[in-house]
Amino acid sequence: MGKDSKKYVYNRSMPIIFIGGMPRSGTTLLRVMLDAHPDVRCGEETRVIPRLLSLKQQWLKSPVESKRLEEAGISGDVLDNAVASFTLEIIARHGEPAPRLCNKDPFTLRSALYLHSLFPKAKFILLIRDGRAVVHSIISRKVTITGFDLNDYRQCLQKWNSAMSAMYSQCLSLGPDVCMPVHYEQVVLQPRPWMESILKFLDIPWNESVLHHEELVDKPGGISISKLERSSDQVIKPINIEALTKWVGQIPEDVVRDMANVAPMLQTLGYDPNANPPDYGKPDQFVLKNTNFIKKNEQIWASKEKELQKQRDLLKKIYNRNKAAQKSGSNSNFEVKEINDNIT
Repeated sequence: MGKDSKKYVYNRSMPIIFIGGMPRSGTTLLRVMLDAHPDVRCGEETRVIPRLLSLKQQWLKSPVESKRLEEAGISGDVLDNAVASFTLEIIARHGEPAPRLCNKDPFTLRSALYLHSLFPKAKFILLIRDGRAVVHSIISRKVTITGFDLNDYRQCLQKWNSAMSAMYSQCLSLGPDVCMPVHYEQVVLQPRPWMESILKFLDIPWNESVLHHEELVDKPGGISISKLERSSDQVIKPINIEALTKWVGQIPEDVVRDMANVAPMLQTLGYDPNANPPDYGKPDQFVLKNTNFIKKNEQIWASKEKELQKQRDLLKKIYNRNKAAQKSGSNSNFEVKEINDNIT
């Protein structure tokens, strides 16, 4: 039963929305913008869906595991139905019911073709961001991603290149009616026309609220954000251009000189590998006003970010303490102090 007291029935034929791309590419921003729409519910990253999809791929790649599954009577159809049922259950039940359900787990789009075979009416949005900005954000924020060496810009850019190549090719294979590539830079520079295009692609009516997500973040009946997601401290702000060129001057010179060879997907995706910074375009007045508002109230926003970081650190401390207790076999039950859910 949804907030509107309507009963929603979920099945594999419904038009689920999958948002993906590299972490630090604007996937969280887009999901909270869509979450601001009264007909859409995305919610926080589930984390389990991309892991399940990866596990399924591992089974298929291993002749031994494939044979074991076959001998156990677990056919491809059985496995596919199980993966689809699990995925649908997680998406439907980890948040409030809504007319349109949306999932944002960045790496799910590495399995876009497979997901489309499970959910034939699903729509996919691939977030694209300048790989130099993505890698700088991953390294500076110490975002742990399997296979990425956070001490090596060159290696991280190569990993970004490989991941984006795989996701972009799958998006193109699905075609423009099923998968929409969206550039993060354009969404933050010109949010209205881009959100109009995105909602049209998703067959969702326009609603002005998608341009004002910050008014609904962590409010009763509003947008829920995870205190453990690295992007949460940024999406509490209105749409702005603060993060567009933070990477400029931060990448080692030898990598900058060799950028076209290190990350050829930059050019494929429309970025000039030799421009530092590139010309992403001009922001509209709405975005300029938001950005100036943030600059004028830096202390207020810094305080909000600090409070969110404090809550994140507390959650991690509790998690690590409980994990250590389990490892040592302790039966102690730690009393967890209630964490204030509101960002002050």
